Amino acid sequence: MNPLPNNPANPPKVGLGFSALPTVMMVIGAILCAIGGLKSFSQDHGVDFGISWLLAFMFFLSIALGCLFLVLIHHLTDAGWSVGIRRFNEHIAALLFPHLAILFLPIALLAPKIYGWMTIDPTTDNTVAAKLPVFTKPGFWIASAVLFGIWWLLTSQLKRWSLQQDQTGAAECTHKMRFHSGWGIVAFAVSLTFSGVLWMKSLQHEWYSAMYGVYFFASSVWVALATVYILTVRLKRQGVLSGVFQDSSYYFIGVLFFAFTLFQAYTEFAQYFVVWNANMPTETFWYLIRENGSWWCVSMVLIFGHFMIPFFILLPVSVKSRAKIVIPVCLWAWAMHALDLAFNILPGHHQDGYPLRWIGLELGCFLFMGGFLARALSKNFAKHAPYPQKDPRLLEAMGVNMNTANDLAGSNPAEANG
Repeated sequence: MNPLPNNPANPPKVGLGFSALPTVMMVIGAILCAIGGLKSFSQDHGVDFGISWLLAFMFFLSIALGCLFLVLIHHLTDAGWSVGIRRFNEHIAALLFPHLAILFLPIALLAPKIYGWMTIDPTTDNTVAAKLPVFTKPGFWIASAVLFGIWWLLTSQLKRWSLQQDQTGAAECTHKMRFHSGWGIVAFAVSLTFSGVLWMKSLQHEWYSAMYGVYFFASSVWVALATVYILTVRLKRQGVLSGVFQDSSYYFIGVLFFAFTLFQAYTEFAQYFVVWNANMPTETFWYLIRENGSWWCVSMVLIFGHFMIPFFILLPVSVKSRAKIVIPVCLWAWAMHALDLAFNILPGHHQDGYPLRWIGLELGCFLFMGGFLARALSKNFAKHAPYPQKDPRLLEAMGVNMNTANDLAGSNPAEANG
């Protein structure tokens, strides 16, 4: 009989092993942001600083939202294999408030410069008038506050009951997390769609797309799965998850990563197909702009780099469990997701091509936000047990056969009846 894997009552609290890297990223990012920001405010009143900040913000927001979805699905499906990775997914999702809310403040302050519709009189533009009262300055700020409020309520409740489960192991904790996941999946779908439309799609407010929310959802989960795969491998190699995450479970993350590679590509193609086939100038202009200058080259990179390369690499069954192959694909996914967001955000202000002159500012925003969030994540992760201690599916995650678990507990039904 195999012994039960070690699961101490008070496991050591460990960090993610980032050391001083987040601080270094923040310092370098702050310097690049300061240099680029001074240049931007002197040339265009801070428009490009705001756009670059928005680009980095949407990148990290999408990762946090994707991890929140993984937590919700874990509870709704009563999954066993994902118990070991649930805790750090909860911590990443919890970055939505207050950390990402703090990072949103520059966008809120520069919104009148970033979003052109804020300076348009609704009486002269039906595309703005149709979106009132949200498409006003107060409406934008109030709607943004509501979104962060929904995410705070959802993530705080899921994390609260998860940590309480570690202490008591009561069935109530599991029921509460399932309850909050039930209403939360609806609130998640609405809030994610609204955030993508309000903060990203509205940069070109005249454009309509019924697929945009689905596209942003698919992209968020795709990049979140890449992040989860990397963190899982790192924590497993450190021995943190060695008892609660089986090597065979890498396949499940890999197959989800592969599935969302297909789903994300489908949403982008479906959006393009519907818009282009309808051939309405009020819709096709969005794609026509992205055929100008270097944007055409960016679109070709996305077709091959965002879909075809990951698709063919991840296609074999055995590859999905091989970290040496999948981790480079995950890092590539980060780059492609950032480029895809740039393809959505930047052409509204730079229609002639990718603004390479602002690449330093964009890099600075990514480094500063990445360091800030990585530091907060590592700090929160170190405060608590690295994985759920009394989840009802913990034995299943450990790979312990239920008959073996009953033997260890002295209550095997088969022996009692035999």
